[in-house]
Amino acid sequence: MDSRVSAGKARQKSKTASRTTRAAPAARATKAQKTAAKSESAATSKASPKASRKSKSPPKAARKVTAGTSESKPLTLLAGGNPRIAKADGDAPVQAYIDGMPGWKRDVGRRLDALIVRSVPQVRKAVKWNSPFYGVEGQGWFLGIHTFTHYVKVAFFRGTSLRPMPPGASKSKETRYIDIREGDALDEPELAKWVKQAAALPGFRP
Repeated sequence: MDSRVSAGKARQKSKTASRTTRAAPAARATKAQKTAAKSESAATSKASPKASRKSKSPPKAARKVTAGTSESKPLTLLAGGNPRIAKADGDAPVQAYIDGMPGWKRDVGRRLDALIVRSVPQVRKAVKWNSPFYGVEGQGWFLGIHTFTHYVKVAFFRGTSLRPMPPGASKSKETRYIDIREGDALDEPELAKWVKQAAALPGFRP
């Protein structure tokens, strides 16, 4: 009888050992899966804040600065309120100068510019020494405009040859001026005559 009991116990131990042997690989596999899952979760949690931060900062669009916008350099006024404009040829710098003339002087500048263009349709324009210049191609410059504190000065560079001669004297032998003050009535017919005469003469060549 003792031998049968011993044999039974031996068989039971053998079955238990067999189950343990079969379970061990499965347990190791389960443990490995859990470890891999934890590693993957940790990697995801580390990556997600970066991805979140990137998604909150979309690429910046390139900024465009257009001439004439608020991001352009502001116009500087020199002594007497004369606009500071870089030397350049053409109508554009002259219009920039006129737009920069302060207060009532701007209207005077526009009226003078329009009168000169009507009187001399082929007129050539430029800004030199912070003053609009008007001339004829191949003949030089016949007229200039400058802004002062209390008036706008019109210079006829061959003014002594005009009839009647403009009233304002100059240190320059041939130049004559007219000064236009606030409230003055422009004698446009007289101005137009002077402009046409001046455009027909050899002009000033700096």
